[in-house]
Amino acid sequence: MWSLFYSLLKFGAVGLLGMGIDFLVTWLCKEKLRINKFLANGLGFSLAVVNNYALNRIWTFSSRNSQVVQQFFTFLLISCVGLALNTALVYFFHQKLRMNFYLSKVFAIGIVFLWNFTANLLITFNNGT
Repeated sequence: MWSLFYSLLKFGAVGLLGMGIDFLVTWLCKEKLRINKFLANGLGFSLAVVNNYALNRIWTFSSRNSQVVQQFFTFLLISCVGLALNTALVYFFHQKLRMNFYLSKVFAIGIVFLWNFTANLLITFNNGT
């Protein structure tokens, strides 16, 4: 039980670092390199996913799976589902339940965090595979 909780904390720390990378890369590309804001956003998200995969593989889940490319694409797919789920939840909470936008975002982030952790624990980094 403690091991699972410790992994959850590690996953959260990696996620916070990834969020920082996402914002920093997006800002640098948009503001300093004058790259289109949507392309800059995509670059930030992409680099954060690569970073999060590597750190979660090594530190959070200690994966020894030799199928690194397949494992990465599974992680990427789960991340993209999480992004879509986040958007849908923010829409639902804000538009349908009339919740404050930022409060909606906080709830969505919490739900998607649990989705991402559980899906990656059971699918991407399942040590049985």
